[in-house]
Amino acid sequence: MLEKLKAWARAVKRDVLAVYLAIHDPRVPWYAKVLAAITAAYALSPIDLIPDFIPVLGYVDDVILLPLLIFLTLRLIPRDVMVELRAKAQNQLISKRFISKAGAAAIILLWLITAGLVAFYLIR
Repeated sequence: MLEKLKAWARAVKRDVLAVYLAIHDPRVPWYAKVLAAITAAYALSPIDLIPDFIPVLGYVDDVILLPLLIFLTLRLIPRDVMVELRAKAQNQLISKRFISKAGAAAIILLWLITAGLVAFYLIR
């Protein structure tokens, strides 16, 4: 069972990179690129939407939200293009590490907006 989980984690990591590569591929429809950009930014962000130190909820985004975003994005990308992108991603995973600074900035902005709304609500 542990080996299956490791294989699944490697596949998710590969697919995240393939989704990132899809953003720049001209064969991918614009609407798939939009969702791919959101998925890649969130997945590659060093900051989680729900921090992992929050019991149970901290891992919900890692276990449910991220795979769901990846699944939806993959459904929008043409199958033959995805096969090619997965192969390219697998080759790149061997030599590089990817982090999205834009994804981190988006998560920080979301947290600041949420904090501002909570503060506004509490002041009223």
